[in-house]
Amino acid sequence: MAVLTVTPTSTAAVLAPALAERLRGHVVAIASREHNTHTSAELEKAAAYIETALVQAGYRATRQEYAAGGQKVRNIEASVSNVAAGKRPDRIFIVGAHYDSAQGAPGANDNGSGTAAVLELARLLKTMRPTAGTEVRFVLFVNEEPPWFMGEEMGSMVHAAEMKRQGQNVKAALVLETMGYYTDKPNTQQLPPGLEGRYPSTGNFIAFVGTLESSALVREALAAFRASTDFPAHGLAAPAHTTGVTLSDHASYNRHGYPALMITDTAFMRYPYYHTAEDTPDKLDYESMARVVSGLAKTIVALAGTKQG
Repeated sequence: MAVLTVTPTSTAAVLAPALAERLRGHVVAIASREHNTHTSAELEKAAAYIETALVQAGYRATRQEYAAGGQKVRNIEASVSNVAAGKRPDRIFIVGAHYDSAQGAPGANDNGSGTAAVLELARLLKTMRPTAGTEVRFVLFVNEEPPWFMGEEMGSMVHAAEMKRQGQNVKAALVLETMGYYTDKPNTQQLPPGLEGRYPSTGNFIAFVGTLESSALVREALAAFRASTDFPAHGLAAPAHTTGVTLSDHASYNRHGYPALMITDTAFMRYPYYHTAEDTPDKLDYESMARVVSGLAKTIVALAGTKQG
């Protein structure tokens, strides 16, 4: 496996405008039309675009192909690694997002935004050199949306099961899920029952969410993000039955015993166009997305124990 080594731009203010436009371009290309196994040609276009974007960023994109509902589908991944030739990683950090959309929805926020964020994180972190034995994998999952969610043909479930079968040490899985909608209007943020008053009622923050079993990872990731940017961020580690806490690909890694969290704008608890035909690229706040992605790049560097190449 090639060792792919980010030298971030000196300030987020310089980085953000160009990054915002790159994020917009990815979302428009991937999520202007419904793309899932019911619209297989569009799903293939999205997958091909992702592979091309990774190659253009200097990576070798690899496929994890499998059959789902009589169709051949695939997860796509690329990695930054500092592992000796012929050796397996001592630890793996996964940065992932699903790229399929719900039926009837173009999926700009769910989850074109998360897919775009992973692609830009891969580009920004291309020159990152992890400490010895560490690998960072950027993974784009297929089949997160119904009817596949939490079934054996869900893309992240296939990926997590293979990691477990291989005996890989997944140190953390960071799943990016609906990353693009922020507003300073009051009373725009809904909260799970029982959490009213503990979090802001204005939907202008990014959330780091996990189950109680992943509470240490939630705390560590949130602290690293807050240390890297002044973008508003909050964390929640709660029982799995709490509304929204397990509703993304991080739950697949939890099921296989790995620490995992979701990084999200809270989806249907804030976003009025969730799973509708109105979830289109014009609805997203790309400047705020750029600030979040810039902060996450530094967060990954901190979590993975990396140094700059």
